[in-house]
Amino acid sequence: MDILSDIFIDTLIDNIKLFPFLLITYLFLEYMEHRTSERALRLIRKAGYGGPLIGALCGALPQCGFSAAAGNLFAARVISLGTLMAIFLSTSDEMLPIMIADAAEPKLITALLLYKIGCALVFGYMIDFVWRKYTPQPAFNMEELCSNENCHCEDGIWLPALHHSVRIALFIFAVTLILNAIFAYIHPVRLSAYLQTPILGELGSGLFGLMPNCSASVILTQLYLENCINISTLLSGSLVNAGVGLLILFRVNRHLKQNLHILALLYICGVAGGLFSRLVF
Repeated sequence: MDILSDIFIDTLIDNIKLFPFLLITYLFLEYMEHRTSERALRLIRKAGYGGPLIGALCGALPQCGFSAAAGNLFAARVISLGTLMAIFLSTSDEMLPIMIADAAEPKLITALLLYKIGCALVFGYMIDFVWRKYTPQPAFNMEELCSNENCHCEDGIWLPALHHSVRIALFIFAVTLILNAIFAYIHPVRLSAYLQTPILGELGSGLFGLMPNCSASVILTQLYLENCINISTLLSGSLVNAGVGLLILFRVNRHLKQNLHILALLYICGVAGGLFSRLVF
């Protein structure tokens, strides 16, 4: 029972930390829906060419708040696919706090963060180049989010934003609670045995990193710090792991085929970045 109560409390605390990001994101989206003009929206879209750069830098901050916001912003067509991918790839989630707590070398921490940001920039701009060239660009579409959530946006800004945030937070809490319970019984040493094989290790780490939960980044970082996996395996899983960002994307973006394509693209980019790191580190 102690383990289950600890899992419940940890999951609740993580969701409390995440809630302000959700609320701020939805307040921004509701404001755009109610207040901005078509001219303002056009300016935002033009500024989107710098999106992957901003996304890569914001995503590198600890925790997964920005990846959660990115899922909502992409579903509303505020940010581009490349920006979404840049945020997902650079998201460090729990990796940075754990390394700092373990007194890892500052040079190592800096190198890892810069490499993740570099991968996010390269893949983000590559994806945007292809996406903008061959895909018609959709306009800002808050109406689709609102119809999916039945939030009554005619009631102003605060109430619909709070409605969206609470519904998504409850959904994340339920799924994360289940995942945390599963991860509590995964033996790290046994897992590391499957991740030590060259190439297969990076491929497996990428699959493990797709878990929409911070536990994946915690386990991979601990395995690396204990010399159970190498740095390329760590980076494959870390680049792919976007915290709850993927979970929110699948919840709010009702285009399942598009979500699956994004999932596959994230996996390919993350594993490619991990494999390439063998030449860098």
